[in-house]
Amino acid sequence: MIGEHRYRLHSEWTGNRGTGTSGYRDYDRSVTISVAGKPELQASSDKPFRGDPAKWNPEDLLLAALSECHLLSYLHACVTAGVVVVSYEDEATGRMVEDGRGGGAFAEVTLRPRVVVAEAAMIPAAEQAHAQAREWCFIANSVNFPVHHAATVTAR
Repeated sequence: MIGEHRYRLHSEWTGNRGTGTSGYRDYDRSVTISVAGKPELQASSDKPFRGDPAKWNPEDLLLAALSECHLLSYLHACVTAGVVVVSYEDEATGRMVEDGRGGGAFAEVTLRPRVVVAEAAMIPAAEQAHAQAREWCFIANSVNFPVHHAATVTAR
């Protein structure tokens, strides 16, 4: 099925301390992100950018989107290949580099899925399913930096 999908969310800055953006240190970076029918997400900038480290930041959300997209694409690839996944965990990391002009970009992300399959005979197909997941992941296909995979697959 080929189609177009649209997404909508509401993002509201909630960090006005009474003087708006009168100075760089005069406002909070708090944001509430909401999507109809889902719990609100409390967000901020990352701590080095005067954000609240207890809240999600855009960099966390991008890393989470890449990790979850690969996971969901991988599960689909495994079902298609007849592989029964019984456990999946990922320890994803990302590296962002500032450009010295107030901006920056992610240079790379590495996903480290640890997958457990039902039977040892499924391991080769489970390992190959990561390549298919790479091709199917909408988010990884949308970014302009490398998304590396360092997966391990074992049997229970």
